[in-house]
Amino acid sequence: MVLKIRQVGERVLRQKALSLSPDEILDRSTQELIESMRETMHDAPGVGLAAPQVGLSLQIVVIEDQAEFIEKLPVEQVAERERKAVPFHVLINPKLTVLGSDAAEFFEGCLSLAGFTAVVPRAKRIRVDGLNEKAEPVMIEANGWYARILQHEIDHLNGALYVDRMNSRTFFTQDNCVRYWKDRTIAEVTGYDE
Repeated sequence: MVLKIRQVGERVLRQKALSLSPDEILDRSTQELIESMRETMHDAPGVGLAAPQVGLSLQIVVIEDQAEFIEKLPVEQVAERERKAVPFHVLINPKLTVLGSDAAEFFEGCLSLAGFTAVVPRAKRIRVDGLNEKAEPVMIEANGWYARILQHEIDHLNGALYVDRMNSRTFFTQDNCVRYWKDRTIAEVTGYDE
């Protein structure tokens, strides 16, 4: 079932989400929620979705960066962003650790801020410890775009949105971003004088 994606201004997007016990994870209602979140993410379409985005203050995220999304991008952009296909997976009660001090700035969007984008700095390498949909421990080390997706979704579980981290001078409608900025470097976008 496709769920309604909540938009910025709704209280649930600014709350710290509740963790789940193994029994709660394995409960049929949670399993059905995970499947509905997957359908909602695909329908949007998006590469990640957190439970607060569908109105539930729970520490659950679903992620999938499909090859067909990446194939539509210029080869240089895929390389610069270190973007690779990521199979569908679920993270519950994730704990994020930044690895190293390298960061990268790229445009991000969000299904809960429909129609907007901004340049957001994020760590290039991270580690995430949590549970999967079977309540089994998982550990993920990620870099590049996958690390960005994980950081973005885990922010949702802590009541944060990309606008809290963005370079505010780069907050654009997606239409204007494409119209005026798509062929510019991030340095040009973040340093504009107009």
